[in-house]
Amino acid sequence: MVHLDIEFYSRNTEDVARDLLGKKLVRMYEDGSGKLKRLSGIIYETEAYGSKNDPASHAFNGLTNRNSVMFGDVGKAYVYFIFGMHHCMNVTAHSSNNDAGAVLIRSLIPSEGINSMMFLCNIKNKLNLIKGPGRLTKALDINKSHNGLNLTKERSILQIEDGIRPKNILVTPRIGISKAKEKYWRFMISID
Repeated sequence: MVHLDIEFYSRNTEDVARDLLGKKLVRMYEDGSGKLKRLSGIIYETEAYGSKNDPASHAFNGLTNRNSVMFGDVGKAYVYFIFGMHHCMNVTAHSSNNDAGAVLIRSLIPSEGINSMMFLCNIKNKLNLIKGPGRLTKALDINKSHNGLNLTKERSILQIEDGIRPKNILVTPRIGISKAKEKYWRFMISID
């Protein structure tokens, strides 16, 4: 499979968020057998987060230890811990006109390693496997140790590959935020 390169992420964050729909998020996972296995899913839902133009973004108030990955090179994993219980997985993306930005990957359609993902999430119904950013990171065993990982490297244990091209895309305001609710920066594959 062809993985996405730096040029893909070196664009307007909202465009990258939309264009990530249908791509495949892949995690190379060592399950204790000594062999790496692929855990993957088609990206089904994303949200764009900007910089100084976006009060809901971690980058809005400037560079900190927590958000420093957002200000660095594009195509890197930005993983953080929220509510004392969940990790969220983003990929850094922004045009040269902006100093920071990232795309939150909110949900996937599982495609490879489904049984391992179900085991990691301790669930028996694969229909609920990867709905929401917290469950997504649990299913793919993504945590703070992956923060800053370069997703554009071919041998990376975490990367995004080319996938399908969705026919219909639904655009809505982002959810779970208290600021900049008017921005239509949430993108989902529409099943209709």
